[in-house]
Amino acid sequence: MTTQNDPPSALPMPLLQAAAKGACPRCSASTIFAGPVRFASSCRQCGLDYEQFNVGDGPAAFLTLIVGAVIVTLALVLELKVHPPLWLHVLLWTPLIVLAVMGSLRLAKGALLILEYRNKAREGRIMDKSDA
Repeated sequence: MTTQNDPPSALPMPLLQAAAKGACPRCSASTIFAGPVRFASSCRQCGLDYEQFNVGDGPAAFLTLIVGAVIVTLALVLELKVHPPLWLHVLLWTPLIVLAVMGSLRLAKGALLILEYRNKAREGRIMDKSDA
């Protein structure tokens, strides 16, 4: 499904693939992110304004809890089976937590922005029958 502003050849790529690539929801260029998890203000290729979308901080808290539960479970299993020294736990789990949270946060934020664009979700806007 394309919108009025989409080029005629632009077919939406699968959501998780687009989010992992950081693809603009309009032109599919890899322009959503200006940093590891910071959005760019607009697409450098087609000019889509990313600031109109409100992804918020929900993914950060949710993903931190999920990743934390997985890491704690893995750390407990390792401790009960192998009994490594404490310094090994610190060296192993600290970078793994950071990488897992940052990677999943980038994916979740990208997916939410793309979904907002595809579903024409706008904050504080009431749609009437002519908008549908």
